[in-house]
Amino acid sequence: MIYIACDHGGLELKKAIKDKLAGRGEDVTDLGTDGEASVDYPDFGYAVAKKVAQDPSSKGIVICKTGVGMSICANKVKGIRCALCTSVDMGRLCREHNNANVLALGAGNTDIGTALEITEAFLNTEFAGGRHAARVDKIMKYEA
Repeated sequence: MIYIACDHGGLELKKAIKDKLAGRGEDVTDLGTDGEASVDYPDFGYAVAKKVAQDPSSKGIVICKTGVGMSICANKVKGIRCALCTSVDMGRLCREHNNANVLALGAGNTDIGTALEITEAFLNTEFAGGRHAARVDKIMKYEA
């Protein structure tokens, strides 16, 4: 399951990502927003993060104008490792090294084509484990 949400600044990018994932047959749940009226991004960032925290086999995608607000919100939820990515390499490495479970994107600073590539890298990369697992464990212990 992939949970996705955005604020009013990320609507166009969210639609493009949903369309791409649906075309691949992915199971995507859209948690809003659905319009261009101004909304509070924390409501949507928390919604995705809570769902991913409840279902460890899932992943999340959150989108706002810069991605910063959404990443901050998502990372407040216990068990979430949200990475704000602006390159395909970051999308891959946040999964491979950090076992990130939520991807944050900035619609105002990442074009749709690049965002789609980042999303693919994020969703298709497995956690490497090994020395990285010990580091992620330290994060999780601090969080507890």
